[in-house]
Amino acid sequence: MRGILDKYESKGLKIVVYLFNLILYNFVQIISPYNLYLNPNLVVKQYQIWRLVTNFLYFRKMDLDFLFHMFFLARYCKLLEENSFRGRTADFFFMLLFGSTVLTTIVLVGGMIPYVSESFAKIIFLSNSLTFMMVYVWSKQNPYIHMSFLGLFTFTAAYLPWVLLGFSVLVGASAWVDLLGMIAGHAYYFLEDVYPKMTGRRPLKTPLFIKTLFADETVVVARPAEVRFAAPPVEEIRR
Repeated sequence: MRGILDKYESKGLKIVVYLFNLILYNFVQIISPYNLYLNPNLVVKQYQIWRLVTNFLYFRKMDLDFLFHMFFLARYCKLLEENSFRGRTADFFFMLLFGSTVLTTIVLVGGMIPYVSESFAKIIFLSNSLTFMMVYVWSKQNPYIHMSFLGLFTFTAAYLPWVLLGFSVLVGASAWVDLLGMIAGHAYYFLEDVYPKMTGRRPLKTPLFIKTLFADETVVVARPAEVRFAAPPVEEIRR
């Protein structure tokens, strides 16, 4: 059974589950968006803690920007799972948890700064930013891959976030949303890939309690005292 699950996880099962939740929230409208958006006052004063999570599950209206972010989610999330994080589901989850925490902190702190508080107050859903963070992390880990944007021009993956940021601005989306994703992505990339090579220390080591939630790590089981194993064949002993 575990082998079957591993097979489907390598195909991006978690992406399918995430997309299913997005469709459920966006189109079926079982839950109103007013119960999902990030509101610091409601979180602190009315203890609506779920808003810290649900604001990452809603992509607002279905438009061109929405379709592109869905493409980013399906493609680059899958590429990260199948390459950089293959067999490391706990680390992948911790990356998303770290990114969500950074994004939420930036919005909450930015809302208290006088000159930019109005801009941050308009950011009530961080799903696009989290998606863009994954694009940024993938581009930094694969900087030399050649890409093409709509067949118009080619570039290397290192410039992918900036190309997509420019496209988002052209279609009328807020640049702040993608910039936040780039900030969170760069913070993760620096602490996970650059800083350890500089100092030999890894500050973003996945906590043990998170690893216990996933079966990617090798599990060592103690052998009961009354259980005995057969001796190896003579041929193997001679080798």
